[in-house]
Amino acid sequence: MKKLFILFCFSQICIIGCKSNKINDIEVTTLVKTTESWNGKQLPKYPDGNPEITILKIIIPPKTKLPLHKHPNINAGILLKGELTVISEANDTLYLKAGEPIVELVNTWHFGRNDGTGPVEIIVFYAGIQGTPITILE
Repeated sequence: MKKLFILFCFSQICIIGCKSNKINDIEVTTLVKTTESWNGKQLPKYPDGNPEITILKIIIPPKTKLPLHKHPNINAGILLKGELTVISEANDTLYLKAGEPIVELVNTWHFGRNDGTGPVEIIVFYAGIQGTPITILE
């Protein structure tokens, strides 16, 4: 659990650090710092309750479409490998390439699709409340 907490803290520094800088050969680059999801909608306030952090590595095979789903919690990720298309119920579309961050939609139906010939790998960090599901399928 301690290692998970340290990994989360380090990832937060990498993802939402103050600015790009270099100290003793350690480089920190802000990939994203925002109050909005990828479609420009304001992120919701955190609900009351015991916080629970979940970090997933998701591998999506080539030519695979994920089922329509939504997330009740704020979450963000970084695409490690491949290209991913994310489409909302309003037909807003995001095209992600390896190395790019995503701040996911909250309580909005959407799906992801790997149209490529190789697998997509993404690490996603969920900041939720204990007992709340991270994904709800339609």
